[in-house]
Formats: sequence, C-alpha cells, structure tokens
Amino acid sequence: MDTVITPQRIQLPPGAVLKLLGNWQDYQVLSQQLGDRSSPRIKYRTGEILLMAPLPEHGRDVSLLADIAKVLLDHLEQRYDSFTPITMSLPEISGIEPDYCFYIENWRAVVGKKRIDWQSDPPPDLAIEIDVISYTDINDYLPYRVPEVWILKSNRLLIYRLLLETYVLTESNYFSNVREIVQQCLQIANEQTTSEAIKWLRNFLRGQQ
Repeated sequence: MDTVITPQRIQLPPGAVLKLLGNWQDYQVLSQQLGDRSSPRIKYRTGEILLMAPLPEHGRDVSLLADIAKVLLDHLEQRYDSFTPITMSLPEISGIEPDYCFYIENWRAVVGKKRIDWQSDPPPDLAIEIDVISYTDINDYLPYRVPEVWILKSNRLLIYRLLLETYVLTESNYFSNVREIVQQCLQIANEQTTSEAIKWLRNFLRGQQ
C-alpha cells in the first residue's frame, strides 16, 4: 500500500508514521476529512501534524489494557466512565487521540455528556496509549494535565504520573502491582488469547480476597 495524501483521500500503509508541517487550521481540515475513521490516527503539535496507521497488534493490546483496567476497577467497586475513540484538543496548541480514557475520580463531571470541553471540563484521570512505532510522546499530555498515563511500549507498561509540571515514571495511583499484572496478561494473550488473559486476571483477583 502506498502513502497517499490528497484533498479527497488519506491512505497510509500499516505501521507508517508521517510528519507534516502545518498549522491548527490544517489540522482541523485533515481531522474533518478523516471523520470518525480509526485509521490513520492524527495528532497536532505546534507547527506540525503527525499521521499514524496502527498495526493489528495495536488494537489487540488497546483492548486488552482497557479490559484489565475495567476488571481492576470493578474489583475495587470503583465507579468510572470510559471513552474510546476520543479526541482531545486545545485550539492552536494541541490535538491528540488517546487509545482509551477513564474518568475515575471525576466520573461525575462527564456523566451524560456527549461532548467534553477540554478548556473547562476536567481531564481523564487515566489515559492509555499503545506505542508500537514510536508515535507517542508523554509530553503531549502536559497541556491537558492528565494525572496518570499508561504507555505500553515493547511489551512493557510505562506508568507516568503528573508531578507539578512534568511526568515522572512511577507506580499507578489506582492499582497496585498493575505492571506485573499487565505483563502476565500479555504473556497469556500472546500464548493463548486475550479472553484467557482476562479469565486469569479474574481468577487471580478472586484469590486475593
């Protein structure tokens, strides 16, 4: 598959990342052209636009991490709301598309909302991204002040938490031992299926009670 960027068509081969020079208006035009399609993904940083076509493993790992978070939240009897796909944008500053977002402490702020105002509503408490082809940069989340971001890179879960004006690698604020849990679930999913990984997690949590 060739790379094609025209006013009528945007096409990237799986795994490709394309960086274009452009302003906020250019980003808006491309975003409208893409509409609700899941591929390619689009991101805006000041002065540049990035397009990325996910590989098949991207979608599987997104689904697995989101399911892990949901099982853990249910186990903790924690209310939450989750969103995917979702576009976060601040005019003239940033536009990003996390793979999955969770409102945990701030779930009341988004109940029933069809649109979120990123300038006035609180950010998600947890954002998840799968980085298979070095498309993700933790600093993309700084303008939104997302408290916790998970990035799965090279089968390793990186947990970032916002400390003042920077992100630091640390442990999750919501789940203890989540890195070890994710590692085990990834191994099971790779050897069997994602459903078997989630089944193992539920059985593991029952054993902790």
